[in-house]
Amino acid sequence: MAIERLNPGGMHANPAYSQGVSLPASARVVLVGGQNGVDSQGRIVSKGDLAAQTAQALANLAKVLEAGGAKPEDLISLSVYIAGDQDIRPAFGAWMAFWGDRGAPPIVKVLRVAGLGNPDFLIEIEGQAAIL
Repeated sequence: MAIERLNPGGMHANPAYSQGVSLPASARVVLVGGQNGVDSQGRIVSKGDLAAQTAQALANLAKVLEAGGAKPEDLISLSVYIAGDQDIRPAFGAWMAFWGDRGAPPIVKVLRVAGLGNPDFLIEIEGQAAIL
């Protein structure tokens, strides 16, 4: 049995996310903790630039996935936390550039939060992947 992206007829279809995901019992799950826009030395990249921090957070997420034996296309769920009332379009653009043409995307939850662990963090992204 395969991992199934659920986008039922009669519902809004969006290239950025799927409406649901169904996993077979045999799937191994890789959980990725919240990733921020920091480099390998822990330095915040591009303070004040949501698109650049999003791209870095996604690159970090991809590295953790790889360490767990998964690839970005194995993502089944993303939770995105955006600090304050920023325009989310730059983050959306970075996500779409990262996802590219990998097929049906995971489910995505976006939340606005008062702040993150460091006042210069603009975004935090956590993910879940499943591997057969």
